[in-house]
Amino acid sequence: MEVKRISPFLSVSPQIYPAHIERLAALGFKSIVNNRPDNETDDQPLSEELAVEAAKHGLNFVSIPITPGEVTEENIKEFGDELKRARGPVLAYCRSGMRSTSLWALYEAAYWDSDAIINFANTIGYDLSWQKEFLDEAADHAAGIKHPVHHEAEVITHDVVVVGGGSAGIAVASSLLKRRPLLDIVVIEPRYKHFYQPGFTMVGGGVFKPLQTQAFTEKVMPEGARWIEAAVAEFTPEKNQVTLEDGSRIGYRQLVVAPGLKLDWDAVEGLQETLGKNGVTSNYRFDYAPYTWELVKNLSSGRAIFTQPKMPIKCAGAPQKAMYLSCDHWLRNEVLENIDVRFCNAGGVLFGIDHYVPPLMEYVEKYNANLDFFHNLVAVDGAAKKAWFDVYEPGQKARREEMEFDMLHVCPPQTAPDFIRKSPLANEAGWVDVAQDTLRHNRFENVFSLGDACSAPNAKTLAAARLQAPVVADNLVAVLDGKEPISGYNGYGSCPLTVERGKIVLAEFGYGGKLLPTFPEWLIKSDEPSKLAWFLKEKMLPTVYYQLMLKGREWLARPDRLTGP
Repeated sequence: MEVKRISPFLSVSPQIYPAHIERLAALGFKSIVNNRPDNETDDQPLSEELAVEAAKHGLNFVSIPITPGEVTEENIKEFGDELKRARGPVLAYCRSGMRSTSLWALYEAAYWDSDAIINFANTIGYDLSWQKEFLDEAADHAAGIKHPVHHEAEVITHDVVVVGGGSAGIAVASSLLKRRPLLDIVVIEPRYKHFYQPGFTMVGGGVFKPLQTQAFTEKVMPEGARWIEAAVAEFTPEKNQVTLEDGSRIGYRQLVVAPGLKLDWDAVEGLQETLGKNGVTSNYRFDYAPYTWELVKNLSSGRAIFTQPKMPIKCAGAPQKAMYLSCDHWLRNEVLENIDVRFCNAGGVLFGIDHYVPPLMEYVEKYNANLDFFHNLVAVDGAAKKAWFDVYEPGQKARREEMEFDMLHVCPPQTAPDFIRKSPLANEAGWVDVAQDTLRHNRFENVFSLGDACSAPNAKTLAAARLQAPVVADNLVAVLDGKEPISGYNGYGSCPLTVERGKIVLAEFGYGGKLLPTFPEWLIKSDEPSKLAWFLKEKMLPTVYYQLMLKGREWLARPDRLTGP
């Protein structure tokens, strides 16, 4: 928590968490103003949760949520009015503190010279120079002077703008720089930490330590690319621009969209309020995966439920991986027979590719796990240890089913991020609308997308992004040269199904469920659990990820060349 003082009355900060509030009270703050809408990111606490914690410590909590890039006169007035009536000192926060600082600046523009505001904001680490015209206009508005014409601030244009600094975004930026080292590339990513997401399952199974799955974003940013630590609020493809959360705009010659997807925790009633406690956990969040392992170690009897929502989701095998590793631990510790294991899947099959179902079913039977198909989790009461499912079995009337639990591992429903779904880049389903082979946008020829946010009908896995990055890099460079795309993506994805500690069924497949094994059958048999596949997962793949994929070293990732018309 980094608090920056604007005046004796007002300070600003990035996102705060419930654990920070006691400290804020000790620092003397009396009021908190939230300038961030709920559910912008997966790791963001709900404002209601913060309000409850603030009340416990005698702090007033007010929400004036600002959508990035959309500060209105009403927002400014509401913020100013709140400062007038609030008990001070006041802390205002948003994701980075920029929106709160901008609100203060626009409110104070009636009383301060714009240059003075900009200079002061710069001393506390916020660049408001691009807002000078807005500040001058706010001052003139307060004085009754009207501006019939608004002159847009200068927009700097880059060769390539990459939206998203996760696995796909970093990989494609590195691959581009391998091809064209002098490209002017900007990567826009709001999070200062970078995560190796395939490792979360291993943390939940007690194999990896949490720190093995994270790094600082600046450490994985490719040399030659510039990182802008901000969130994108809006796309304006007809102008070749993106708008950031603070309202500033960035131009591009080519755009790559790779922001990942949204974990929609709020789609399940009561889930947000009980995650990380009451026996409710999820390996889909870095901060909850250790709690999964804690629950597994401490459970010796009762009911353990593992859920999977409707597709698409990130790594369709991850929900059952959590089940297998948990069952393996319980079996080794001779308590499995006391535990009722249930896999509640909103779909109707264990795995989407028939080839891999028989070996998985052997483990389902080995662990005596119950498969509850067509069961979609809709509500949770953590304190009461109850979960509710809507059941849609073919040929039967839909019903609501209640289940008690001692442990509940949740895979949340997943969608494209909100700023993607509402953008001109999205298709009807909300994903970035691309051709499934070239990954080029179907309507905007200088836009590409890869990773979880794109509309390609493949599995949403890190392995898919590893193969997509060279394709996008090849095709983007070709387009920069005035040519048509030259490389195609075959839909490759991989799901290392951790069926027990020490063995993996290595599922590798492409579009249409076509099997695409990397290794010969004599080395790793695709439909059998493999110790070598486990060795690759545990020992080799983290190195492949950090030292090869994120550095543009395309080992076993050469794209297919497109054939002519």
